[in-house]
Amino acid sequence: MPLQLPSDLIVSVSGFRGRVGAPLTPELIASLAAAFGAFLREEGAGSRVHLGRDSRVSGPMYADAARAGLLSVGCDCVDLGVVPTPTLLLAAEEAGSAGALGVTASHNPADWNALKFAGGDGVFLDAERMGRFQAFLREREIVRVPWDEVGRASLDTGAVDRHLERILALPYLDVEGIRARGFHVALDCVRGAGGVMIPKLLAELGCRVSGIGLEPDGRFPRDPEPRADNLSELGELVRSSGAELGFAVDPDVDRLSLVAGDGEPVGEDLTLALCADVVLRREKGPVVTNLSTSQVVADVARAAGVVPHRAAVGEINVARRMQAEGAVIGGEGNGGIILPALHLTRDAPVGVALILQHLVDLGAGLREAVDRWPSYTIVKEKAEFPRERVADGYAALEAAFPGAGTDRTDGLRLAWPERGEWLHVRPSGTEPVVRFIAEARDEGRALALVGEGRRAIGA
Repeated sequence: MPLQLPSDLIVSVSGFRGRVGAPLTPELIASLAAAFGAFLREEGAGSRVHLGRDSRVSGPMYADAARAGLLSVGCDCVDLGVVPTPTLLLAAEEAGSAGALGVTASHNPADWNALKFAGGDGVFLDAERMGRFQAFLREREIVRVPWDEVGRASLDTGAVDRHLERILALPYLDVEGIRARGFHVALDCVRGAGGVMIPKLLAELGCRVSGIGLEPDGRFPRDPEPRADNLSELGELVRSSGAELGFAVDPDVDRLSLVAGDGEPVGEDLTLALCADVVLRREKGPVVTNLSTSQVVADVARAAGVVPHRAAVGEINVARRMQAEGAVIGGEGNGGIILPALHLTRDAPVGVALILQHLVDLGAGLREAVDRWPSYTIVKEKAEFPRERVADGYAALEAAFPGAGTDRTDGLRLAWPERGEWLHVRPSGTEPVVRFIAEARDEGRALALVGEGRRAIGA
């Protein structure tokens, strides 16, 4: 019979995730991996699947289960071990695999884990293909192969080094110029997969590193989401070590946050804005970001004389819009940088290199680089809210803000461009909550927008 998914498993275009043990069990992971392998084979994509994981304590257990599931349906499994998610996806794309499986819950706490599903193009399944996979799960029984058709498992220990080589060869980087600058950098990898790659990258770029959380053992010492309010220890490290700036990544290394030389975070949205400036100085082209990203990214695009575009929240939604627009750079305001010259995947290591290049270009520090652009305050809150009432909530919001421009591409975004303000309300794809994101020229107005939005829908 078809696989029955637990009701408390969070299923979205971002993957299938849940808490370790309930609802996420090794048996469920094995079944999901087997179904994905069977799905890829039936679609004619092939039978080789790349597998990688972040550093979570539950990771080895679930990676073993996923490997067994893939082999049981006749797929060959290439295991990369603990690697950044962008490293996994780049390896699958370069090898011409049928797809990739990431065992990672990204920025969720340590008691969570997940499976993320990608195609052979090295990007996550889009809504249409994820829909086909979910229909396959609902309607089809997973058929295991006979003993003599079981897939083969192999190891790939060189993926991180290949990823590094690709970054260092990017035409946007003056590697010798960065090395000559001799940056002193503070680094927080939150004991995630970043510890296996970011220090290597910084060494290649001639940086001196003061680090915390570099051991990839999955025992996160803080909330692993690299938001400004989680970076106090990194800020203290910047000040105490005399570093010029600080970098923080999430456990699977697809998001990058920045701390200035004064020890204060500059906000995740500035990561994409500053990286975009580097690329647009060298190559003009469209920029794509999501509906919840700061308007400072659009300011950078317009200053370069190019068109900014917005897509629904979610890496794959931004990536597909980038393909459609021929974008030269894009990403999300959570610190996710997508550089098509490398691949169509959020990639914190490439963000690290571009930020250092930006500071070389300007001959200035991070605070000076940030101060070149208009200042906004973005406020992000979340609240439990019944999903069945979300549509009614949007109607209440429109009634409460009758003069706003509206965008229903992803939830509801209300905007007042003449005031430099917007409010975006949408259900989370990774948690059972509704998110409220607002931006304005000062914190008071942004907080007021979130408060008015919450009151309007009764959250």
